[in-house]
Amino acid sequence: MAPGKLSSNGKGGKLVKHTQNVSRSDKAGVKFPVGRIHRMLRKGNYAQRIGSGAPVYLSAVLEYLVAEILELSGNAAMDHKKSRINPRHIMLAVRNDDELAKMLSNVTFSQGGVQANIHQDLLPNKPTKMGPSSHARDGDESD
Repeated sequence: MAPGKLSSNGKGGKLVKHTQNVSRSDKAGVKFPVGRIHRMLRKGNYAQRIGSGAPVYLSAVLEYLVAEILELSGNAAMDHKKSRINPRHIMLAVRNDDELAKMLSNVTFSQGGVQANIHQDLLPNKPTKMGPSSHARDGDESD
C-alpha cells in the first residue's frame, strides 16, 4: 500500500481513496468565485431561496463582461502606445462600444476623464468634390 494514497478508517472497513477538493468554479470551468457569489446572493436578500445553478450562471456572465471590457480597454491602451491599462482606457473602451455604453450609461469612471468630442459646426468644412455628372456641360443645354 502506497502511503498517502489509501487509508482505512481504523475500524477494519474498506480502504478509502483520498481525493483532492474541487471548487465549484473549477467544476463550472469559470475563473470567478462561484461560492463567493452564492454567499453574496444569499446575504443580499434578493430572494428567499437561491438555486445551485444561479451563482454559476452569474459568475459566467460576470466573467464574460470583464473579459470583453478588458479586451477593449487593452486595445485602447495599445492605441495610445501604452502597455498598462489605466481607468482612462477602460472609460474610452466602454464609451466607444454601443452596448456597453448603454448598459453603463449612468456609471462615472473615477480618474477616467472626459470623452473627446468636437461639435460638427466647429470643424472646418471640407470642399465637396463634384463629379462630371453633377455639372451641366456647356454644349449640352437644350431648351
